[in-house]
Parts: sequence; C-alpha cells; structure tokens
Amino acid sequence: MNTALSALAIVGGFVVLAATAMSVVRTLVVPRGLVSRVTFSADRLLRSAFRSTARLARGYAAKDRILSYEGPMRLFGYLVVWLILALLGYALVYWPFVGSFPGGLAIAGSAMFTLGFVPVSGAVPYALAFIAAASGLILVALQIAYLPTIYNAFNRRESLVTMLSSRTGQPPWGPEVLARHALINNLDDLPQFFRDWEVWAADLAETHTNYPVLLAFRAPHPMRHWAVALNAVLDAGALYLALAPSQAPSQANAFERMGYTALREIATLFRVPYDRDPLPDDPIRLTYEEFRDAVDLLDSAGFPRERSVEQAWPHFHGWRVNYESLVYALADRLVAPPALWSGPRHGLAGVTFAPERPAHRQPGERALAEEPVRR
Repeated sequence: MNTALSALAIVGGFVVLAATAMSVVRTLVVPRGLVSRVTFSADRLLRSAFRSTARLARGYAAKDRILSYEGPMRLFGYLVVWLILALLGYALVYWPFVGSFPGGLAIAGSAMFTLGFVPVSGAVPYALAFIAAASGLILVALQIAYLPTIYNAFNRRESLVTMLSSRTGQPPWGPEVLARHALINNLDDLPQFFRDWEVWAADLAETHTNYPVLLAFRAPHPMRHWAVALNAVLDAGALYLALAPSQAPSQANAFERMGYTALREIATLFRVPYDRDPLPDDPIRLTYEEFRDAVDLLDSAGFPRERSVEQAWPHFHGWRVNYESLVYALADRLVAPPALWSGPRHGLAGVTFAPERPAHRQPGERALAEEPVRR
C-alpha cells in the first residue's frame, strides 16, 4: 500500500470518526435540539419505512400499532448507525498497518467490541485498540444513559394526556372539555386545569425540541395523542374566552399563548411553514356552522355563556388562527387520531372519531343504568 493511499485512508478514517463523535455529542449530550446529518438521515429512512408500511393498513388502530414501534426503532437505529460508522472509521485507520481493508475491519471490530480475537502489534495499533475499545463502551453507555431522559419526558407528557380522557373522553375535543365540566358543576376547577396545561406545554416545547425522537413515541392508547389533546385544550380555552370573557379564568389566556408557542417551536423543528403574526380575521378551516353546533352542545350542558354565537365567533376565530394550521400539519405528519376539529389525515379520508362521553347517571335511573352504553 503506497504512502499516498495510506495517508488518505488514515485521514478518511479520522474524518469518519470525528463526524460520528460530533453526531453522538449533538444528539445525546448537548441539550439544544441540534440535529446531525447522520441522525437526520436515519430518521428520514425509518420514518419513510414506517409510513409506507402503515399506509398498507386499513384502519387507524392498525396504523397506530405499526407506528408505535417507530420511536424505539429510531433509538436502536441511532446506535447501530453510530457503531457501523465508528467501525468503518477505525477500519480505515487500521488499513495501512495490516495491508488490507478486511484485515483492518477485523481488528477494528475485535477492539471496539472488546473481543480480543485478533492480535495487534506495534505502538500505534495498540493505542488505536485501546481508543476503539473505550469509544465502543462510551457510545453504548451514553445511549443507555439517554433512555431514562427520553422515557421520563414521555411519561410526563402522557400523564396529563391520559388524565384528560376522564374530562373529555377519547379522542379529546375542546367543546367536550367545557361541556363535561359544566355538566358536573366543576367549572371552578378550570383555573388550575389551564395552569397545569400551561406548565405541560412549556415542558413539551423544551423536551420535544431538545430530543426530537420523542415526537415518534406514541401513547399507549390509540385514541390518545399529545397533538390532539393540546388542540382540544386550546379550543376549550378559546371557547371560554370567547363565550364568557368575564368568567373565564386568567390562566386560560396564559395557556393559550404558551400552547401555540410550543406548537410553533415544534413546527420549526419539522420545518412546517407558518405565519408568525396572523391577523385575527385571517381565514381558518373550522366553519361557523361547526362552531354554532359546539355552542349548542355547551348550552345543553348548562355552560353559562355571556355572548351570542354571532358575537363570540370573531373572538374564537381570533384565537384559533394562531394554532389551527400548526395542529393540522403536525397531527397529519404524526398520524394522530382524526378527532373532531383536528384536521384531515392522509390515508384516512372521511374518518373522524367523536369522543365517548360516559352516561351522566342520577339516583333512581335504574332502567337507564341497565341499558348498555354504546358508541
């Protein structure tokens, strides 16, 4: 092996190793949501594979079952790609010392995985063997240490989403949140409710931009999804502020701004275009008729509104214009359940799931209690 080719192999090997190390640091160590080309390419490949497979499934539940493996497979894919790149880099560096690339690959594999079945000789090969062994162990250790952070953030996200199921049914819907609280005379609980969701939205923005792989992790139940849940609570806050402004809790205002701010940060990560300063009367896809039907539902539940439907619509429209397009785009990309007021889904044309509300029973309603509750 001539000198020029040897130098080229060594330089190329160190370049591959440096790129791999930078990718690991950017993904696992630096808390800034930095996306390396290595992990971006792996994400894109796995996302395309899972989306293509999910398209073959007919129902939403089957699609969700397939996509539930995407997040864990991405984490596993990162480790595999990094190990392969590191192995390739060390093999290139070893190549000039053993005279062949297969020989360099064997020594690199033996050193990285601390197998020791291929002997080495010489000061430089020995030093490289120690470095390769250390880098293999460090890489696996960093990936293992990364898992608790990911799953802790996932559990924090899902706890409040799961709690929302008791307040609005599955999948969640904004008008149902207010209707359920009004029906059981629990509107006084909404200030703390919106405060909790403001904190949740801030945590969502921080964790899901720093660790983008979280976006691929799905809820344990197919009808739960953070994007649909956030949209439902945003709609609930906007409805309250539009229909009963003097009674609406101040926490709803703070949550609305934090909610669409979180969506904007995640949309920026996804490279979803959006208007940073929309006008209150910019068009939205939700219709006035849908809004009027929702107000009728609230009236039947006893929600104490102050404004007429015509008076409240411009105010609700002005709130929803801040987040509707973001929710629709993200929910479609993430294949969230097609809930009411959450936009269409590719491959699920015309499919919409309404929330299931448990029957509101009263003492003495034996006949109704014995009747099974159906969807």
